[in-house]
Amino acid sequence: MRSYGQLCAVARALDVVGDRWTLLIVRELLTRGQARFTELQRGLPGVAPNLLTQRLKTLQEQGVLQHDPLLPAAGSLYRLTDRGRELEGIIRELLKWGSSTVPAASADAAFQMHWLSLPAQYLLRDNSPNADAVTLRFGKPDDGFDVKAFHGSIQVCPCRAEASPAATIDGPYPVLIALIQGGIPLQRAVQIGVEIEGDHTALQRVLPTHDPFTQDSARDDG
Repeated sequence: MRSYGQLCAVARALDVVGDRWTLLIVRELLTRGQARFTELQRGLPGVAPNLLTQRLKTLQEQGVLQHDPLLPAAGSLYRLTDRGRELEGIIRELLKWGSSTVPAASADAAFQMHWLSLPAQYLLRDNSPNADAVTLRFGKPDDGFDVKAFHGSIQVCPCRAEASPAATIDGPYPVLIALIQGGIPLQRAVQIGVEIEGDHTALQRVLPTHDPFTQDSARDDG
């Protein structure tokens, strides 16, 4: 592991998580909970297998993740340690900081639906806490996530085989992120590419009426 060689907490932290791909590995494990090597590789398009192996080894040595050996043919499951999960706050701040850059992304930039699950966790709300619980699915079981609204809370998790979504949502990332940020209304999102199968009103239940990231920034500034 290369080091900045500085007696500074920021530099010391970057010694551990500052290399390319490292925080995206953390993103994948925050999103998935646990993942095999092949799942991590699929969620990190462009990473070389040997580099991913090196990054995982370093993160394990630094106490950020652990791996649980399975049967020889099945490989290992990787998961964040308690220390690794403490990086969630940093990932959230990066989401806030980077959200305004999404519209300027290249048209050929890679997108996977499960990447949207972290902003969904922070941005969606249960606007009808007294209504029956409802589950929404973004994307498909092999690349997506479920959102459950119940008793005023939101739960975001990988797609579950036993779930019965009231609606399934798909579409281009820039439109979806604008929708869950409260930047555009549902009707407009549908007009420009969002596809909904099932109950449209179920999706409306969880959409914010403002961008919470923007509100957080305004609160911080005030």
